Amino acid sequence: THARTHAVTTRMAHSKFEYVKSFEIKDPCLPNTWMVARIDGRSFHKFTTEHGYRKPNDVRGLELMNSCAVAVMKEFGDIAAAYGESDEYSFIFRKDSRLFARRASKIMTAVVSYFSACFVMHWPQYMLGDDGDPIKLRYPPQFDGRLVCYPSLQNIRDYLSWRQADCHVNNLYNTTFWALVLKGGLSEEAATQRLSGTFSADKNEILFEEFGINYNDEPAMFKKGSLILRKLPENAQPKAKKVPTALHIDVIGDEFWREHQDVFPPEWAGKAACLSCGSGLEEKLTRKQRKQAAYDAKRKAQEQEQRLGQARATDEEQAPGTQAGGAVVGGGGNAAESQGQLDQTPLTAKTTPSAQRTTTDL
Repeated sequence: THARTHAVTTRMAHSKFEYVKSFEIKDPCLPNTWMVARIDGRSFHKFTTEHGYRKPNDVRGLELMNSCAVAVMKEFGDIAAAYGESDEYSFIFRKDSRLFARRASKIMTAVVSYFSACFVMHWPQYMLGDDGDPIKLRYPPQFDGRLVCYPSLQNIRDYLSWRQADCHVNNLYNTTFWALVLKGGLSEEAATQRLSGTFSADKNEILFEEFGINYNDEPAMFKKGSLILRKLPENAQPKAKKVPTALHIDVIGDEFWREHQDVFPPEWAGKAACLSCGSGLEEKLTRKQRKQAAYDAKRKAQEQEQRLGQARATDEEQAPGTQAGGAVVGGGGNAAESQGQLDQTPLTAKTTPSAQRTTTDL
């Protein structure tokens, strides 16, 4: 009977109906590229309002998001780093990752589904009410996702800089917006009108002069977002393994990239471009090539510093935040702030539906 059943199963696996598999679209990611899977909360303005998130930032909600990202990194070892702000998280897969044969749809669906499941499971641990009891989850959260391939380390650096600049601009706007609403007594429409066309310096002045808030004293998690890297625990034993750890540091300046070359190695010191294809061939660079690569990297850094300096001179203002490597954290985008308002905020800092996202121009 067992043999007969096995025979039937085999015939079914190669039946005449198998042709339907030919309709599947092959979607492998380009080899030797960084794969970035970014998830984003869907309708989170409504979700955070329904569940009573605190404004402009809810530490409970941000730590909940961080815990889910840590769980995702533990599940998928090919993730080199993750960065999150508000209701979004980006997961950066190594260039040599072979996860799911680099199929974009499988990687993205696996990440977004696991993150969503962790969000629901971790909810009672982080989302506690004033009485100490978990807030009831009224309905399931939703996250959408996309996966993008980036060929160079410079692309990854610019990507993380883009997201951190977005975090700073959004948080500054929403900190000011909710101060006007919650402390200044303005309606949301009036606060939106008050901030229309303002620059970073204007918002800092409003916060300090009217509410006694020094934006530089705001928690780093609010201003810089959360970067998760694999780190050894404090007081770790000699054979201890690195674990995903949330950090709130600048990723725009040079210091981070100099100190974390174990995570993001300089491209000239890596392996051959065909490594992700499985060949394992190593590229031996001559002394002249290494010298040229170092010179090119230095020249690019100088050009970036020059562009940032020109942008600051044009804006005629200094963006708030810590300076590192000559780049203002969250800098850029000040001129663009005058074009409209924001609609994506650190969790509960979602503004009115009529608000528009401010663009950044690093």
